[in-house]
This record gives sequence, C-alpha cells and structure tokens, in this order.
Amino acid sequence: MATEQMADDGRPTRPLDAVDRAILRLLQEDGRASIRSVADRVHVSRANAYARINRLIEDGIIRGFTARVDHERAGQGASAYITLKIVQNSWRTVREKLLTLPGVAHIALVSGDFDVLLLVHTADNRSLRELVLTRIQAVPEVLSSRTLLVFEETDLVVDE
Repeated sequence: MATEQMADDGRPTRPLDAVDRAILRLLQEDGRASIRSVADRVHVSRANAYARINRLIEDGIIRGFTARVDHERAGQGASAYITLKIVQNSWRTVREKLLTLPGVAHIALVSGDFDVLLLVHTADNRSLRELVLTRIQAVPEVLSSRTLLVFEETDLVVDE
C-alpha cells in the first residue's frame, strides 16, 4: 500500500496511478471532455472516472478548468517574460501589487539571479513598455527588471 505524503498545506496527498495520469492528460488536452469520453478513453467505468476526477479536484491536483487562449488573435499581440529583483522579504507585498496589473498571466517567486518571474500579455509593444516602465517599475519594492520578448509560444500538455 502506498504511503500518504503531506502537501504544503498539511493535507495528505495520494500518489497518482496510471489511470489518474491519463485522466489528467485528457483533461489538459480538453477540459470540456465528458465523463463518458474520459471513461472510455482510459478504460474505466463512468462512475470510476467521475469519482477519480472529483478526488483529483478535492485533493487540489485539479485546480480548475480553463480555456487556452491564442493571445495574438485575442488582441494581445505582445507577450513577455519579465524578471524582477525585489527588496528582501517583500514577496507578498509585491505579489499583491502585481496581481492588480493588466495583462499579468503568471507570477512566480523563483531562485537564481532574480526573484520574480512574470508572464504578461499586452495589446502591443507600446502597451508593454507602459506596463514595465510606469506600472511595474513604480512598485517601490522592485529594485530592477528585465524584459524578455516572446516571439512564439507552444502550449504543452504534461506527460508523466
């Protein structure tokens, strides 16, 4: 029998088996897949697929369902990763301020030569420049930034 591990929030986590991983792959490819379709494709009953998906949601493994957006077609033709160096111990404050900015798609506290990595999508380079120079650099806890333009993106489905 597999032993339970503890997540960062103190809740027990269960190891994923091959069926769970297959369900996750299918839902990453198509979050709107029906229970019947998922069950058929992973070779389990509908009740089993339903129970597994609910457990994955309850355990916090599936955090939600979303649409993958073509940002260029959606009028967000400029994308960039922005790295930030911030004042020590200011992560929570900086994160709250960054969450209010338009176009911010992802925020991560990271290790290495910089402290924060942002993914942003804006209408064009002028909007990106405005976001970086007047909004992000205006955050008092931001010591420096570096902007890396995205030329092309490919969404990947995680396969474990």
